[in-house]
Amino acid sequence: MSTEWRSPKFKALGLKVFAVLGCAMLAACSNNDDNDEGAETQEPPPPPPAPPPPTTGTLIENPPPRLASFSIDALIAAVNVNSTAGEVLDLIVDPECGVDVHQIRYNTLDPAQQPTISSGALMIPTGTNVACQGARPIVVYTHGTSAEKSYNIADLSNSENAEGLLIAAAFAAQGYIVVAPNYAGFDTSTLPYHPYLHAEQQAKDTFDALTAARSALPTSTAPTITDNGQLFITGYSQGGHVAMATHRLMQTNGAAVTASAPMSGPYALAAFGDAIFQGQVIRSAPLLLSWTMTTYQRAYGNIYASPTDAFDPRYATGIDALLPTTGTRSQLYDQGRLPRDQLFSSTPPDPAYAPYTPATTPADLAHVFAQGFGPDALITNPYRLGYLQDSLAQPDGGFPAVTDGRPAAAPTHPLRIALKANDLRNWSPTAPVMLCAGHDDPTVLYLNTQLMQQYWTGAGVTAQIRVLDVDDDPSIDDPDAGLKLGFNTAKESVALAAVAGGATDGGAAAVADAYHSSLVPPFCLAAVQSYFDSF
Repeated sequence: MSTEWRSPKFKALGLKVFAVLGCAMLAACSNNDDNDEGAETQEPPPPPPAPPPPTTGTLIENPPPRLASFSIDALIAAVNVNSTAGEVLDLIVDPECGVDVHQIRYNTLDPAQQPTISSGALMIPTGTNVACQGARPIVVYTHGTSAEKSYNIADLSNSENAEGLLIAAAFAAQGYIVVAPNYAGFDTSTLPYHPYLHAEQQAKDTFDALTAARSALPTSTAPTITDNGQLFITGYSQGGHVAMATHRLMQTNGAAVTASAPMSGPYALAAFGDAIFQGQVIRSAPLLLSWTMTTYQRAYGNIYASPTDAFDPRYATGIDALLPTTGTRSQLYDQGRLPRDQLFSSTPPDPAYAPYTPATTPADLAHVFAQGFGPDALITNPYRLGYLQDSLAQPDGGFPAVTDGRPAAAPTHPLRIALKANDLRNWSPTAPVMLCAGHDDPTVLYLNTQLMQQYWTGAGVTAQIRVLDVDDDPSIDDPDAGLKLGFNTAKESVALAAVAGGATDGGAAAVADAYHSSLVPPFCLAAVQSYFDSF
């Protein structure tokens, strides 16, 4: 850097010398001589360049702090406190290892490619058993939807943290190193929102968590534990979508993946959205759809011109910043910030759409769909009408009829365009994949699993693709017969308990309440653990 000086022209030599000396002494020259009106002042030096952004996938604290250390007995006791997590202990072999749980905080990017910080868990097996020592495989686990900003999957002292306890028992206690991101926007993340179902950002966030966790190995408390090169990816619900998007990203980047096993995820987002708008309104639809729409509004800027274009005025104010919440999901409902179930008006946006208000097929879920309609609807009828018109004029290739199994070629509605951008029917895995779900899931419709399988079959995928429906009746010599029978028994137990408590619907509502949140997870997780063990 250089500064160009210009010598002022003085009429008298004495004044000139005085001015030069004065400038030298003061390190700046301000010429107030009335006889030199053309003199210029010195330009201030430019500010120093901004420091480069932090490298993504780097730890904020290295080594990452250890939050807890569980012996086998202590882990079993912690898992048994949570009924959902405790179920998995009946489905897998006894834990072989203790578990150290570390909190990782790492650098990543938001959807606008700006630096932000995320956090998560690094779980490491401990103990003298040979399965708990030396080079170990890594499982990346991506969690399901949590509405609470404080969510921290590394906090196993929280007895309500079913997912953290489940993966500790199913993987870390079986000798796997576990990496589980919280995602940007949760826990101590600096991002003021969460990019819900934004496939590219969430996959990159997860990959950065893996990169950061690998840099922490081996730890001082488990100095023999290292990465053996095997990498498995799994996740449930929202995490099923993230797990598949992460597998896609790693394959694109040439990073080795041994196998993946997404569970009950909304993979075929474009078809899933069409099913919802065509009357198959899922449980928790107001929360899940509003979060998706506001995320895409931040990312793409065109989902609506004003929140009241899409959302009823009762809910539109502040909806862009509603999730994740600093309170609880129940408080959002109790405070009238969101309706619990009602997504659409019971009055169709046009008489032609009465068959979709609500949908009545599949019959097993018709009672769930009906709950999504009423006077407290979240989405305005004009917005729904625009979506329906586009979905019927430019139908998805997988819903309502299966044609080529792909998203619509040329959707025009901005939400349909955004859902297509985050739909995962656009890649073909080269490593083995297992998909696990239950066909009566009222929250993430089973069509997501079916359409991914159909898409990959049509695309000629040669990698092993395995699909497990835990709600299916077992066939003769079915290797998954035990899981399927166990699932049916668990489902019947929920129904019987509801009837004993006075339910008049045979327990159907109670089963629908428990199906996605607590019935499917332990059975699918046990299947995934067995699947990963086979490699």
